[in-house]
Amino acid sequence: MKPIISIQGVSKRYSIGEKSSYGSLREEVMDALAAPFRRVLKGEARREEPTVWAIKDVSFDVNEGDVVGIIGRNGAGKSTLLKILSRITEPTEGRITMRGRIASLLEVGTGFHPELTGRENIFLNGALLGMTAKEIRAKFDEIVAFSEIEKFLDTPVKRYSSGMYVRLAFAVAAHLEPEILVIDEVLAVGDAAFQKKCLGKMGDIGKEGRTVLFVSHNMTALRSLCKSAVLMENGKNTDYGESGKIINKYLSFNSEVKKQIWDSPDSAPGNDHVRLHYLSITPILQSDELITVKTPIRFTAGFWNYLPGTVLNFSVVVYNIEGVAIFNTVSRSQACTERIVWGSFDIPGNFLNDGTYTVRLLIVRDESVVLFDKNNLLIFEVHDIDREGVWHGKWIGAIRPKFDWELK
Repeated sequence: MKPIISIQGVSKRYSIGEKSSYGSLREEVMDALAAPFRRVLKGEARREEPTVWAIKDVSFDVNEGDVVGIIGRNGAGKSTLLKILSRITEPTEGRITMRGRIASLLEVGTGFHPELTGRENIFLNGALLGMTAKEIRAKFDEIVAFSEIEKFLDTPVKRYSSGMYVRLAFAVAAHLEPEILVIDEVLAVGDAAFQKKCLGKMGDIGKEGRTVLFVSHNMTALRSLCKSAVLMENGKNTDYGESGKIINKYLSFNSEVKKQIWDSPDSAPGNDHVRLHYLSITPILQSDELITVKTPIRFTAGFWNYLPGTVLNFSVVVYNIEGVAIFNTVSRSQACTERIVWGSFDIPGNFLNDGTYTVRLLIVRDESVVLFDKNNLLIFEVHDIDREGVWHGKWIGAIRPKFDWELK
């Protein structure tokens, strides 16, 4: 079978400091004309600018009808690859061959003309995909109904909120029937009900035999929707295969900071009053290091105490990736006579939502005087990999407790 997408040795190099925004043609021309004069005025000799490879020697094929997840941590090169596939930017090296029309939904703000209304942008996008006005009109009512923004259809999209923009952009990309659909993490914008709707539509698109490339950090959605996946690391595709295998490999990467030990107080963070010795987040009663939403976990801390007999206590704040404080817990205050003071508490399973969390630790004297306060000491991820039910989007809320319901 001839692949619908063939990526061969593709690399992209950027000059450090290069502008990433997309200006008007007039701005580009004026900038090009002014560049020689700027060099003369600054007395700059022509020199080679420092560069960085966003992706390097990426190669893989995608067959028609495949739904492929692209997985990797921030900065791995996922978005750069999608921009090249979407023809937003050209590769520095390598070649991409694609058969069929491609529709892209990347970061909010690309794809629509801000001065045109939602209605006009639907027809503009259809025309760019090579569709006739008659074909677009045949899909128009479906697009509007799916996007749920009928009241704002004749408003310029520059006045849309990010959620409204994504609603219309996804509706257009999904319903104008391109052979290839490319979607970045942009679906994280918007409410949970619409995310659920989008994921369902993507599943339908895959069943129709169209090809989807999907970048997301939602491993449950990727596992449900994608038969295969590409793993990106440091700008390279390091593995490609069955999605479950690739997702498990990605989750096993130890980029989290779940334990820190300082053997000597001379190098430990702190001051003349206290210095850290040990911090950890570990699963309870399980050998697997992977933390899921059902995993009970234990926080443990230890510090060198240079104030013997002083009343001290721990205060721990756990934040989610958006910087929202999920909870703050405080130990009981007591006079500490030991050289090293230890404290721990347990977070039950079925409490934290899936996501990335950071830990802030405070050590407090006499319940009011802060002796030590430092954020991001630990970073850990909670994964949702074995959810029951049919929807695989992110659950609403900062926490997701499992209560004992009584049904009659």
